[in-house]
Amino acid sequence: MNCQGVFRELSNYIDGDLDPVLTVELEVHLTRCKHCYLVVDQTKKTIELFCNSEPVSLPDDVRSKIHAALREKMRQKS
Repeated sequence: MNCQGVFRELSNYIDGDLDPVLTVELEVHLTRCKHCYLVVDQTKKTIELFCNSEPVSLPDDVRSKIHAALREKMRQKS
């Protein structure tokens, strides 16, 4: 497992859906790669933080700007 593999499988690893063999390979990589270890650790902590928080209401003008930006981004990809 290399850094690219960690990033590719990060979601499956955190969700506990990664194949056991790949899980071992990923965890071995994490013991050797401080960068990947920090990414995985911070991702887990961020998920925990947001899972335990209440939704935040956005002001209407902010919501409108976000929706407009998303529509424009999707239009550009078409």
